[in-house]
Amino acid sequence: MRKPFLVLLVALLPLCLPLTLQAQEFNCKVQVIAPQIQSTPKRIWQSMETAITQLMNTRRWTNLNYTQQERIDINFLLTISEQPAADRFKGTLQVTSSRPAFNSDYLSPVLDILDNNVEFQFLENTQIEFSPDRFTNNMASIIGFYAYFILGVDGDTFQSMGGSEFYAVAQRVVNQAQNTSEPGWKAFEEPKNRYWLLENQQQAVFRPLREFLYNYHINAMDIMTSDPATARKNMMAAIEKLKTVHQAKPASYNMQVFFNAKGNEIVEIFKPADPADKVKLLNIVQVIDPGNISKYQNMMRGS
Repeated sequence: MRKPFLVLLVALLPLCLPLTLQAQEFNCKVQVIAPQIQSTPKRIWQSMETAITQLMNTRRWTNLNYTQQERIDINFLLTISEQPAADRFKGTLQVTSSRPAFNSDYLSPVLDILDNNVEFQFLENTQIEFSPDRFTNNMASIIGFYAYFILGVDGDTFQSMGGSEFYAVAQRVVNQAQNTSEPGWKAFEEPKNRYWLLENQQQAVFRPLREFLYNYHINAMDIMTSDPATARKNMMAAIEKLKTVHQAKPASYNMQVFFNAKGNEIVEIFKPADPADKVKLLNIVQVIDPGNISKYQNMMRGS
């Protein structure tokens, strides 16, 4: 597991190293499906999978050294719904990531994002070239954006506000994409896109959400095996502090993203808790996470 002192080095280390170095950061699994498109050869989707996998798993994204066990587990599910031209594609991208819990083999889900604004050009058997300081093509920028956003969130789980340098690189990606006609990058388009995901994450009003990521994982998930009672107490306190985010930004995209990832986990952790604690949790989450209310009600019934 990555130690907090490693995250402290981030501000001192250059981020964008040559592609020839071996990656240390990600264990990314990619799946490309196109259930509505029957005429395109499957080798196109396989080539796309290979190109995305190579970019994520063979590029060095930071100057930090990750062991094999420390690599961030990521899943990309790219669903192609339209093919306007031989080399043009539209669809959705589901991005999930997880983090190991200390002294266990359990992977705690951290992110669950569904990006509905994925449009790009791709040629079979080509590599995806990425630079945060240059817009080469939309696929490269989308993948690079999520790589650095995931690094930022992961950094926040190990050190309070520890992902800031990575969010700054993701911001460069967003800035370089402002002149493209492809969607997902601009403030005026819609409130649930890549622009607002990153913008929210860096706003002061969302600081409690980033502090939640640290307190939830370090003070709860990482001690769950050794002291579950204290872990639940700390988790409850971390969740309760998210009320301030909800009050300032009701139904925000970022809160939905993180509770999409955490909802099932929170339910399973609190199923064996004291009834009074479950009632207290329900009173909190029914306000800040109404989208998962049925899950929390099942928790109250122990199912």
